[in-house]
Amino acid sequence: MSVSARAAEAKASVEMVTSFFESMGDVASDPEALDFTFGNPHEMPLPGLTSAMSAQLEPRSVDWFAYKSSQRLAQEAVSAGLRAELGMDFEPDDIAMTQGAFGAISLALAMLADAGDEVVIPVPGWFCYPPMLHAANLAPVGAALDPVTFDLDIDAVARAITPRTRLVIVNSPANPTGRVYPREAWDALAAVLEEASRTHGRRIWLVSDEPYRRIRFDGIDFASPAASYPWSVIVYSYGKVLLAPGQRLGYLALSPLLPSEERAELRSACMPVQLAIGWGFPNALMQYSAPALESISIDIAELTRKRDRMHDALTRAGYALTRPEGTFYLWGRAPGGDGAAFCRELAAHGVYLMPGTMFDQPAHFRISLTATMEMIERALPTLVAAPERS
Repeated sequence: MSVSARAAEAKASVEMVTSFFESMGDVASDPEALDFTFGNPHEMPLPGLTSAMSAQLEPRSVDWFAYKSSQRLAQEAVSAGLRAELGMDFEPDDIAMTQGAFGAISLALAMLADAGDEVVIPVPGWFCYPPMLHAANLAPVGAALDPVTFDLDIDAVARAITPRTRLVIVNSPANPTGRVYPREAWDALAAVLEEASRTHGRRIWLVSDEPYRRIRFDGIDFASPAASYPWSVIVYSYGKVLLAPGQRLGYLALSPLLPSEERAELRSACMPVQLAIGWGFPNALMQYSAPALESISIDIAELTRKRDRMHDALTRAGYALTRPEGTFYLWGRAPGGDGAAFCRELAAHGVYLMPGTMFDQPAHFRISLTATMEMIERALPTLVAAPERS
């Protein structure tokens, strides 16, 4: 692709995201709006979050709020949590504390890829992947998920890989579909990446984007691809499980299965690269709070009730929806097959959803379940009636 063509593609992907954000401006100021677009809170913050932060607010030394890179107490808390959760031998030095998942992805891109490299991303997938890749002068290459089940299509990933491929990004539980992929899928993907790395003579890295890892329904298990493919890094954000996306805390974790020499090289690279990309560390208060935040979570039982209420009511009304295994989203096909038109129609009735065009799926839409149950009950009559109007 030429420089001018790449610039045009980057401009288009950024404009799509920014135009949707701009279109939402009036919603935030409307107290009656039924906003199901983003995973923002609609109730007061979790008490455990506010108490954890309050406990660290009073300075205990003159440098309490000085420049902070990755703090040891935060790295220790994260590595201990990962060992318990994933059963892998993470060490504190494997952890780089970041400004949420955005910061962790930016760090991974800066450390692992060079300008002009290709990055394979899922379609549908998080709408910020393409703009972030373009901003890093990397080329996004889509690999379609199964169009019916939204399973990871290993053959599609294999077809998307070229000699220029440097990274593959995966997301489980997946935004927007809510799918949680099993260990067997990661084992199959690992075999493809190992073979492609050998064929093309350069290592392909795997970025596992896991900000919804602790938000799963019905007791479904979680497997990380970092346990299947040694050349993996894990991206995590606390903003989802705490339902506090404005408090930027996350991390990048290196797979403990990495060969020791490469593991040591990446460990030593994290701090200088984070400095180079603009002091990419979370603020001091959030890092001090990390040990307490490891055990705080959104109410999964209440979220399950919201999922079931919305999913079951809309399914009875004739909608084709996925039943999410994780995240706090519902993903469905728009009545009439035009997601943008469907969302505009609902907005005219005060109900706001996210159109599938944000995910390169123009026939679909996404509902965020972080709304209150009262909002869901108020929105359901409008949503149930929509297919009849289409």
